[in-house]
Amino acid sequence: MSFELHVDAERWRRGLRALTEQTPGLVPVIKGNGYGFGRDLLAAEAADLGVSSIAVGTYAEVPGALKAFAGDVMVLSPWRPFDGEVMYDARLIHTVGRVEDIAALAADHSDSRVIIEGETSMSRHGFDRHELAAAVAALGELQVEGFAIHLPMTGHNLAEAESWAAALAASQVETTTFFVSHLTPDELATIRERRPHLDVRPRIGTSLWLGDLGALSVRATVLDRHQLARGERVGYRQRSMPRDGYLLIIAGGTSHGIGLEAPKASSGAVQRGKSLAKGGLEAAGFSLSPFTIDGKQRWFAEPPHMQASMVFLPASAAVPEVGDTVEVAVRFTTATFDAVILD
Repeated sequence: MSFELHVDAERWRRGLRALTEQTPGLVPVIKGNGYGFGRDLLAAEAADLGVSSIAVGTYAEVPGALKAFAGDVMVLSPWRPFDGEVMYDARLIHTVGRVEDIAALAADHSDSRVIIEGETSMSRHGFDRHELAAAVAALGELQVEGFAIHLPMTGHNLAEAESWAAALAASQVETTTFFVSHLTPDELATIRERRPHLDVRPRIGTSLWLGDLGALSVRATVLDRHQLARGERVGYRQRSMPRDGYLLIIAGGTSHGIGLEAPKASSGAVQRGKSLAKGGLEAAGFSLSPFTIDGKQRWFAEPPHMQASMVFLPASAAVPEVGDTVEVAVRFTTATFDAVILD
């Protein structure tokens, strides 16, 4: 099996350095599958960039991050008293967004470091502006490392960021460190200009690690091939082939993220029901696969298997040999690779 991510290391790292130099206070986000690279590799790259802190998504990701990165590690998911995976360390920074959580953390782990999060239009986690006074009152001996807002991915977030900057200035939260997400470079420059007293620190994942997709290529090995006649049945579902051609068995299946994607926004009840029924697996029947062969994206013969995919290739196309590799278009935030190769 071979489903590999190949990285033009020099070009990729050049992009990482450029963004880091252009973005003072950058906090690299390293969560989930590590944007396809793996979290440990990204932690090592973050260390080479010279940043003082990184952010992870959940407490389950904390032990590996503390081991792989020597600086501070902040957790984006909010601290909850019922989370059995919570750990405590001098380099660990918790996010808090409820008064009762602050009180519980202050009572049991009073030396903890925290970031207070405001509830933005995302409506996910955090304090309402009117709750900040109660939050401060509950802090006790907790050490406040900053204030954070997690903004939508609309690209028009300056007004909301400024509103929260004003709320922070008017509050009794004793910090001038302002962690933000999803602000454009121009928006970052504007808020820094208008709020010079704030240390604005952007938390960035996708546009850092995946900012130059041209430095990345995914290759999958052809594991087998079979010549087919029109009407011949193949696969688990014994689907009839539409014409003469070839069936290619290619490394990469659902365990690698092939054929899986986040459900799309749906406006109608019927469409929403269909999306839920699919469960995010779009590759049903003869859906277009991410595999490019002889210059074209080719069709799945049936939904991808766990570790390999069956792809139909018409007889008119140039047929790869067993052991050849083909190019793959993937979603790096859901992809998992057998190997990540820095060329």
